[in-house]
Amino acid sequence: MNNGTENKKHILSLLVENELGVLSRISGLFSGRGFNIESLCVAETNEENISRVTLVTTGDMFILEQIKKQLNKLISVVKVLEFTGTPFVQRELVLIKIKAKQESKAEILRLVDIFRSRIIDVSPECYTIEVTGSEDKIIALLDLLRPFGIKEIARTGAIALAREKK
Repeated sequence: MNNGTENKKHILSLLVENELGVLSRISGLFSGRGFNIESLCVAETNEENISRVTLVTTGDMFILEQIKKQLNKLISVVKVLEFTGTPFVQRELVLIKIKAKQESKAEILRLVDIFRSRIIDVSPECYTIEVTGSEDKIIALLDLLRPFGIKEIARTGAIALAREKK
């Protein structure tokens, strides 16, 4: 039985005023209270002077409520959305630089095709792969590519939006 004390990942989407120091105040809030940010993505929205901060944190429901209350106290935070119990779509972008020896190139190309990703850069012994998708999809592809020799990875972290009502 889960009484809210189970630690799990939570995706928060913050709409903030696009002004100097906002991100510093948000990250300071987390570090000052001992909360961890697992991933963080910030970009402008379709509204002038408003940015969306998508962050992933871990904790039980009590910690999550504390985080949301503290975020709502920040003057430059316009809105805090948390996706637990809400239908939403989530994606992550990952660039993977992988060793591509002659004998493994066909297998790597097959995996790229299966995971609906694409090769965006090629050198004689290296491919750079672009993949977008859920965290599960990303982990599955990385697990299959690891034996070939991953040289480098760059990840955006999660981005998410609530689904519209049908």
